Amino acid sequence: MKRNGIKKIYVLLAALFAGLWLAACTSSVQQSESKDDMEFTVVSEDRLPEELKEIVEEKKGSAFKLTYADEGYLYICIGYGKQDSGGYSITVDSLYETENAIYVNTNLLGPKAGSASGSSPSYPYIVIKVEFRDKTVVFD
Repeated sequence: MKRNGIKKIYVLLAALFAGLWLAACTSSVQQSESKDDMEFTVVSEDRLPEELKEIVEEKKGSAFKLTYADEGYLYICIGYGKQDSGGYSITVDSLYETENAIYVNTNLLGPKAGSASGSSPSYPYIVIKVEFRDKTVVFD
């Protein structure tokens, strides 16, 4: 009876180690979702749809992220709120689409050293225009 109990323990330990080994192997295999870079246009304030222009004007005092759809286009808007001076710019570091979502990553760049950035506050934001897609936008 004692031998039978020891055999069961060895079998259980072997099954446990095999399970752990398989779990480790499968977790190291990453699922790679297809990513497609998207073509986009950065839209100036004077080219925004009137309703979107009003929304941005309302929200620009603090940081914001929003989307707006109009006439076959999707507008992705990212604002960085009130800054103490001017001279800021925004880069689009990545904009791509997967099967389930659109991902966007932007970066606020401060005024260049030695440039006259003024003492008036500014409200940097960017509006990115893409063809409409009925997908969630993920702001990275």
